Amino acid sequence: MAASVGVEGIRKSYGDVVAVRDVDLEVGEGEFFTLLGPSGSGKTTTLRVIAGFEQPDNGRVTLGGEDITRRPPYSRDVNTVFQDYALFPHMTVADNVGYGLKVKGVARAERNRQVGEVLEMVRLAGYGGRKPVQLSGGQRQRVALARAIVNRPKVLLLDEPLGALDLKLRQEMQVFLKSLQRELGMTFIYVTHDQEEALTMSDHLAVFNNGEIEQVGAPDEVYARPRTEFVAGFVGTSNILERDGRRISVRPERIAIDDTAAGSPGTVADVVFVGAFIRIAVDLDSGDRLTVVRQNDGSTIEPGTRVHVSWRAEDAYEIDTPNEQEVR
Repeated sequence: MAASVGVEGIRKSYGDVVAVRDVDLEVGEGEFFTLLGPSGSGKTTTLRVIAGFEQPDNGRVTLGGEDITRRPPYSRDVNTVFQDYALFPHMTVADNVGYGLKVKGVARAERNRQVGEVLEMVRLAGYGGRKPVQLSGGQRQRVALARAIVNRPKVLLLDEPLGALDLKLRQEMQVFLKSLQRELGMTFIYVTHDQEEALTMSDHLAVFNNGEIEQVGAPDEVYARPRTEFVAGFVGTSNILERDGRRISVRPERIAIDDTAAGSPGTVADVVFVGAFIRIAVDLDSGDRLTVVRQNDGSTIEPGTRVHVSWRAEDAYEIDTPNEQEVR
């Protein structure tokens, strides 16, 4: 896959605070790529450097192989969608969407055609005459998307665009965004702190921590084979154990729990009902505490119950020790 966006050795600091250091990324053309991490991890700063809103102290940004590091935002073939929509409240939906085309001098008839086409694409045909205040949050977000894609940029940058929506609408918008990206065949670079969003929507993702990237890969790879303890804990839940001088990660759903003599013995410390599944904390006799997840099949298990836990060898993955992470 050809590289659409390249980030090479980017470093950006604000005074004594280093926001990102030595960040390298390669985003394939036409893919949905997510920058995932907690607040302050460097993901938004990286996006802003790609957009041109921030200039890096070191490194460079390429678009289609061309160096755009020193270009201003308006001369980069990228558009950005923000969490707060940034719509003009006094303009209609159609005028908001067509504003960039008007600035470029596109004739009215052609502008109206393109606006109508893109409003239909974002499922807002017939809404062109309304004002933003007359729309729901999800509809306003789709207007912001329409405005960003109407002139067909090479890359669409999305900075936590669903953060202000409620859970149900956010989940609906996740499905919509992914289907829109596939329909357009456009490169999307998406910033979020929500690991479920990242796993659901991405072709590839980069996990940020303390201004650096800890792991890049496909969602199933990053989830199933976390490279560091941070990734294991941030992308889902994981049990970190020491076995024979190695640190291993085992996902809760990969652990079997029963009252037979197979596996490691322990005592159920806590049971949490989470709808479709049950989360069980088990204190092993060895001193470790494990989190186990199993489907809610109607059976019950009480705190204090003696149990045994086990997992398949292929479900345990070795992760870097803290010292190895520092060296790298």
